Amino acid sequence: MNPERETLAFRPARRDEVPAIMALLGDDILGKTREQADPAIYLAAFDAMRSEGVNQVIVGVVGKEIVACYQLTFISGLSLSATRRAQVEGVRVARTHRGQGIGEAMFRDAETRARAAGCGLLQFTTNKSRADAQRFYDRLGFTPSHIGYKKAI
Repeated sequence: MNPERETLAFRPARRDEVPAIMALLGDDILGKTREQADPAIYLAAFDAMRSEGVNQVIVGVVGKEIVACYQLTFISGLSLSATRRAQVEGVRVARTHRGQGIGEAMFRDAETRARAAGCGLLQFTTNKSRADAQRFYDRLGFTPSHIGYKKAI
């Protein structure tokens, strides 16, 4: 981060910030083809996530500007000696703020929140086409240990 800029902070997103989060998700080579314009579906999803209690959207803000976002979901399970996991999704940094250390700070924030929630594993998937993202995650110490599968239903 540029020290002359305002401080970067991460916090849970507010409902009125969903349009800004939608803009981040859509401002991406993959996102522009899969995100929709109807804000009602995103507001309903945000409300559902909040009601679940283990699922939240976190925003990175500089001043009053949302410059990053990610979704964090806590998953209790039996495998790996009943290790609780934190699943990260929807990772985005605003195009105008990339290359300033925000992504690294975002993953430190996610790890801190996951540890505080009793998680022993932080996991996520990334699209195979995102070579730059894969190098970034490798640099942060993540291991590409699994092959992910998805099926639209």
